[in-house]
Amino acid sequence: MSKEHKVTIKEIEAVTRNVGRFVTTKPKDFEFRPGQATEVAIAKEGWMDEKRPFTFTSLPNDPYLEFTIKIYPERDGVTDRLAELQVGEELIIGEPWGAIEYQGPGVFIAGGAGITPFISILRDLEKKDKLEGNRLLFSNETEDDVILAGEFRKMLGEKALYTVTGETSATYQEGRIDKEFLTGEIDHFDQYFYVCGPPEMVEDVKSFLSDLGADENQIIHEQAA
Repeated sequence: MSKEHKVTIKEIEAVTRNVGRFVTTKPKDFEFRPGQATEVAIAKEGWMDEKRPFTFTSLPNDPYLEFTIKIYPERDGVTDRLAELQVGEELIIGEPWGAIEYQGPGVFIAGGAGITPFISILRDLEKKDKLEGNRLLFSNETEDDVILAGEFRKMLGEKALYTVTGETSATYQEGRIDKEFLTGEIDHFDQYFYVCGPPEMVEDVKSFLSDLGADENQIIHEQAA
């Protein structure tokens, strides 16, 4: 981290079975852009040097900071400790950073927790009435893993499409976001593509998009932790 700030947890809420919403105080004059992230550590002995990247899911003008974080109990690490925190406890955050920034209308392609940079971007576009021309393709293992499905559906209607890879679903499409899927869902590739998810997925989707004619300069990506 460069400059560090201590923030106090004001609210904790379950989003899905393994995703939590953490709302904190906001340092004075703290600024970030939708899609950016920061390094976060827990302000407790033994954890202050254990920094992990998490995306801001609040809007830049909100009087608080919000993080939507997937918990990985099997790793027995930072996210597992986050899940044990209580309102009133503190986190340490650094300065904002990130490669994903909105450039213009296009297709947002997310896998699992890779949706988090897009939450603030899409909320910001909704607030500015600039959602027109954008779509969301969101892949998860199961229906229970889908983060904020209702909010995205309200924002984008049928332009929000969900797919699951690990179970039979009566609600969502089934299958991975591969070249065949992209060919069937996207009518032209001369537009922006925003991609975030597990590293292997990001690399695969970038390759598929390039093969289908997308300009590499219009593929904006970052890998989820």
